[in-house]
Amino acid sequence: MRHNKKINHLGRTASHRNAMLANMACSLIKHKRITTTVAKAKALKKFVEPLITKAKDDTTNSRRVVFSNLQDKYAVTELFKEISVKIADRPGGYTRIIKTGNRLGDNAEMCFIELVDYNENMAKEKVAKKATRTRRSKKAAAEAAPAAETAPVAEAPAAEEAKAE
Repeated sequence: MRHNKKINHLGRTASHRNAMLANMACSLIKHKRITTTVAKAKALKKFVEPLITKAKDDTTNSRRVVFSNLQDKYAVTELFKEISVKIADRPGGYTRIIKTGNRLGDNAEMCFIELVDYNENMAKEKVAKKATRTRRSKKAAAEAAPAAETAPVAEAPAAEEAKAE
């Protein structure tokens, strides 16, 4: 039975795993998107999302807690000054995992992990999808088009009759 075995050890000792996750979290904060394996991305998601939530409250204690996990003052500064401002109204789900296929050498599942609010392409797609949403608007547009075509045709013969007289 797998009771209380929720954590993925990733084939590493605890100290190696913590150092690796801290380094990956710093890279994610600095670059906003990193490429890694799916297993590491899922472990990183569980590691970094509580830190981002902690960064919403900019106090000395929260900065100390985040620094104790990351050990990189530039990443902590960026997290508290830029990222926390941009995600202030988001209730959770700060990262997104996008699978990219398998790695050539060992066939490991690869993916991008990125901060959600920093991908402008995904935000633009959502706005574009909302524009064409209901069937009614398509029907109304289809009915309006033939009405517009018939109106000029009806006026043209009347103008020709006036000229003939």
